Amino acid sequence: MADGLVFALSLLATLGAGVMAGFFFTFSNTVMQALARIPVPAGIQAMQAINVIVLNPVFFAAFFGTGLLGILLGVLALLGLVPSGGVWLVAGGLFYVVGTFLVTVVFNVPMNEALAKVDPASTQGADLWRDYLSRWVMWNHLRTLASLVALASFVVALMQQA
Repeated sequence: MADGLVFALSLLATLGAGVMAGFFFTFSNTVMQALARIPVPAGIQAMQAINVIVLNPVFFAAFFGTGLLGILLGVLALLGLVPSGGVWLVAGGLFYVVGTFLVTVVFNVPMNEALAKVDPASTQGADLWRDYLSRWVMWNHLRTLASLVALASFVVALMQQA
């Protein structure tokens, strides 16, 4: 495979991991803390709205595209088609796919779906919200860390490719 194409794909994976790390960091550091400080029904309603609006083409391109690039680059590296930095591409792809993508699908999305079904003003909603805030944020911290490690791995790969 052409070195320039591998470099370009690696750069895109790096940027994607950085965008996602920043996105998740912002939620852990700011958004969820703010939602926890407002009245429960308002916090639930705001998060329900966020969970709808986040499903857009720009988010999908960054979230899914980075995962696909991580898989592609990892496979290319394992097949010996990457001139240098292959180990770091495999590491970045694994951290992103397992720690960011799979954690999202297995943990955060089901919690978002459960939250979408509750009445924000109900006792059930308030009970769910308390649990949601702690568990969702815990898994979000992991997504943030995994995205940062993927970002660092992709950066090292780029440095070795340069």
